[in-house]
Amino acid sequence: MYPDATPLLVGITILLASLISLRLGLSVAIIELILGALFGNLGVIHVESWMSLVAGFGGILLTFLAGTEIDTDLMREKFTQAFLIGFLSFLVPFIGVFLFAYFGAQWGLEASLIAGTALSTTSLAVVYSVLIETNLSGTDVGKLLMASCFVTDMSTVIALTVLFIKPTAYTAVFIAVSVVVIVLAAKFSHIVFDHPELKNKVIEPEIKYLLVLLLIFMYFASLGDGQAVLPAFLLGLFMSKQFVGSSETKRVRNRLRTVAYAVITPVFFIVGGTNVSVPLILTALGLFVAFLAIKFSAKFVGVYFLAKKYIPHGSTYTTLLMSTGLTFGTIASVFGLTAGYINQVQYSVLVGVVVATAVISLSSLKSGSCPSTLRMWLISPEVRMRRNESRTGSRCSSAYG
Repeated sequence: MYPDATPLLVGITILLASLISLRLGLSVAIIELILGALFGNLGVIHVESWMSLVAGFGGILLTFLAGTEIDTDLMREKFTQAFLIGFLSFLVPFIGVFLFAYFGAQWGLEASLIAGTALSTTSLAVVYSVLIETNLSGTDVGKLLMASCFVTDMSTVIALTVLFIKPTAYTAVFIAVSVVVIVLAAKFSHIVFDHPELKNKVIEPEIKYLLVLLLIFMYFASLGDGQAVLPAFLLGLFMSKQFVGSSETKRVRNRLRTVAYAVITPVFFIVGGTNVSVPLILTALGLFVAFLAIKFSAKFVGVYFLAKKYIPHGSTYTTLLMSTGLTFGTIASVFGLTAGYINQVQYSVLVGVVVATAVISLSSLKSGSCPSTLRMWLISPEVRMRRNESRTGSRCSSAYG
């Protein structure tokens, strides 16, 4: 009997995706999604339980890291902008997809609501990855985008909860534990980060401490039928000031980011790709194309005009980023399938659209000029003048750009 080759195949896929990404200058997330779909449909990679666990944790870890990048003072200052962009990014696609699924595709009420929920999402994990690799995560616009994505995802989870999930006593336990962990971690984590016997050690106790906090969210979310990504983002948000307080805490975040991008998040994207069943999508290709077109059109209507007002030099860039979907879109689709609200073909169409939006959006961002005009708009007038004197323009070479 031969040993399980899946871990080896996944490792080779991760390395191969990185090499192709560097060679072509495309987003490594795109390559991982495409290779996941390719190898999954060819039967090369079969998703095992450990992969689903790592992938789930990867989405939570990326969401936590995204929260640490948010400037809470800026979020309060830009709350109206973030709320409007984020909420309409959810509401317009939700209504558009629901109406088409119910009246056009003749899906049932529950299946149509699942479709609207799944295709209204924006992947905060994907957006964060793009902003990190294009060096925009530290800018005001990058922070505004992540805050808007959080509003979209929060709206999605609220909709899913109100429409389908019946709270239990364990749900209350999950909420209570999440609040306690966030409050205590935000107030006392500096003790771990500043302790001379813990910081800057090879065994990385600070990183292990953060991972345990996220695992606590995962456990109690599973117990209470909740989603750990929301408390994970809030934890990162409330701890964000600690990660800019000193060079030591910045290094902790950078080391955690290295751990995430080396192994954990690639599995997240590869598993996302394997969820796409090409044969089943081909049986309903017309629906697939229609849902894809509706999602992009609805996202454009919901995001572009507000982005034009608040981010005038990056409205198209913002719209494309807000059109990506992966984490919550897949979660909503899986929930609908396991609860019996949608069938396997409907599930494959929805997940296919979710993954396709991420691939197409990221590819579109790369196909044209990188947001160099957005970058120039973000920097100070003095730096802008000096750069204009030395060069007339530049293009990004980022792997995620």
